[in-house]
Amino acid sequence: MVELGIVGKPNVGKSTFFSAATMQAAEIANYPFTTIDANKAVGYVRKPCPHVEIGKPCNPKKSICIEGTRFIAVEMIDVAGLVPGAHEGRGLGNKFLDDLRHADALVHIIDVSGSTDAEGNPVGIGEYDPVEDVKFLDEEIAYWIANIIEKGWIRLARKIEGEKKKVSEVLAERLSGLNIREKEIKESIHSLGLEDKPTKWSSEDIIALSFEIRKRAKPMIIGANKADKIEEKKVRDFVERVREMGYIAIPMSADYELALKRAAKAGLVNYIPGASDFDIPAKNKLNSAQIAALEKIREFMKVYGSTGVQEVIERAVFSLLNMIAVYPVEDENKWTDKDGNVLPDVFLMPRGSTAIDLAYKVHTDLGENFIRAINGRTKRILGHDYELQDGDVIKIIAKS
Repeated sequence: MVELGIVGKPNVGKSTFFSAATMQAAEIANYPFTTIDANKAVGYVRKPCPHVEIGKPCNPKKSICIEGTRFIAVEMIDVAGLVPGAHEGRGLGNKFLDDLRHADALVHIIDVSGSTDAEGNPVGIGEYDPVEDVKFLDEEIAYWIANIIEKGWIRLARKIEGEKKKVSEVLAERLSGLNIREKEIKESIHSLGLEDKPTKWSSEDIIALSFEIRKRAKPMIIGANKADKIEEKKVRDFVERVREMGYIAIPMSADYELALKRAAKAGLVNYIPGASDFDIPAKNKLNSAQIAALEKIREFMKVYGSTGVQEVIERAVFSLLNMIAVYPVEDENKWTDKDGNVLPDVFLMPRGSTAIDLAYKVHTDLGENFIRAINGRTKRILGHDYELQDGDVIKIIAKS
C-alpha cells in the first residue's frame, strides 16, 4: 500500500489533518509535541469506478465505492513534530525521522497564517513567514540522509574504488532502510555531475546529493493549512512563492474538513470527501450558530474549490508519485473474481508498470507463472511488457 508521511513542525494542524483525512482520532491540542508516538490510519484517493460502464454494482473488498467513485486506500502516518536541528537529535527529531523511513511521499503541513514560530509556539497571525518552514524541513531531511551516507565515508569510498563497485549500488544498500532505490541515487549523482571517484567527493557534495535524493525518493507536497484564517491574497502569494521553489502547495483547512466529516457522520450534512459543496438536508435540526459556521465553510470552498484536504492526498499520490489505478479480475467478460464479485480489487501502480508487475502485485505465484494478460475492455491479449493504463481492467493468465 502507498504510504504518505505527514510531516511538519509542532502545532500546525498535522493531527487535525490526519484525523480529517482518515477519521481516526488523534490527540489534538494547541501546544508543541502533542503527537509523540506515530499514528497510522487509512486515507483514500478517488478514481472513477469502471462498474458504471457495465451497469452492475461493484463489490469492493478493501476500497469503497460511492456514486461511481472508487475510494482507494492509502496508508497515512502522522509523526512527531519536527523542529530545526532535528537531524542532530533536537526535540523528537530522531524518532520523527525514523518514523518516516518507509514513506513513499511526504505531506508537509504548514501553518500558512504565520501564527506559529519556528519551534511551533503560537504567535500572532502573520508574525512568522511560513516559507521558512519549507526550507528548514527540506534541510532537516537532507541532512538526515547525509548523516547516514557520511558515516565511515572515507573508508567506504576507498573500498568502492578499490573493489571497482558502483557507488550508486553501495549507497542503495546503505540507504535501503529508508526505502530509497538505486535508480533514484543514480539519477541524483548524474544530475549533479559528480565524479565517478567518490573519494573526491566533499561534504558539500554529499549534502547536495542528499537534497537530490530526497527530491526523488521522498517527494514532498505542501498542505497550506489554516488558509481560513487569513485573506486569500496572502494564501495565493505563499502558493506562488513555494511554486517557484519547486513545490506544489494546496490551500486548505483541516478544521473545516474535520467539521464536515463529523457533521456528515451525525447526519447533519450530505458531504462526499473532496467535493466542492455539501447539502444541509434538515436545517431545522441546526441552530443559527451551526448554520452560520457551515455557511462560512461553504464560502471557503467556493474560493478554493474544496477544503483542500482530499486534494492534498490525491496530488501526492497522482502527481508526486505518478500512480494509476488498475483493476485485476478473473473473468474478463463479467469483470468478476471467482466468487462473482464485480471489480472487487484495485491496485495503485506506478505509471509505467507492466502486466507482469501487476501479476506480482496480486500474488508472487501469478508473477512467476505469468503466461499472458487480457484487457477486460478490448479483450486483446497482452504480453508481459504491456504498459498498464489508468483504469485498466486486467485478467492475468498463469500456469496452474
